[in-house]
Amino acid sequence: MINIVLFGKPGAGKGTQAEFLKEKYNLTHLSTGDIFRYNMKNNTALGLEAKVYIDRGDLVPDSITIGMLQDEVDRNPHSAGFLFDGFPRTLTQADALDQFLASKGQGITATIALEADDEILVKRLLERGKTSGRVDDQDEEKIRNRYQEYNEKTAPLMDYYKNQDKFYAVNGIGTIAEITERLSNVIENL
Repeated sequence: MINIVLFGKPGAGKGTQAEFLKEKYNLTHLSTGDIFRYNMKNNTALGLEAKVYIDRGDLVPDSITIGMLQDEVDRNPHSAGFLFDGFPRTLTQADALDQFLASKGQGITATIALEADDEILVKRLLERGKTSGRVDDQDEEKIRNRYQEYNEKTAPLMDYYKNQDKFYAVNGIGTIAEITERLSNVIENL
């Protein structure tokens, strides 16, 4: 079983790359963004709670995020592995994920960060916001708030996974094919 955490700032290409990686390595793709949007669209209790935070450009609290993710893992008991996209985002979430996977006799194989310049990412998100309908991609102030949240809460995960020898950084600028090749090189050399 292979369990990959794919992370990077909003707009770094996690969702795009996850689509290729899940097919290539037969992984179950778990995107917290997709899970949140599904729950919000269907007006579930957790979805309504998550929407309040997302609309402000804040991260959803750990208790909501962890509960949703555990439910998704439990729904896929025969998976060959998981590709975690957008989770964990905090040290608390990383610890909760490690404990949850350990309870199932599993663990994180690697964490791969897509790295890109903030200004490039802001432009990407504003463009995406024109067609996606996502409120959080249409307001530059909210986008920059998300980056501030990322820097404060998610960036410390680099050290967490470096200390476990499970952290790999990949240049997230280039064509989709170039970035997919960089990610594949990391995964195939684990």
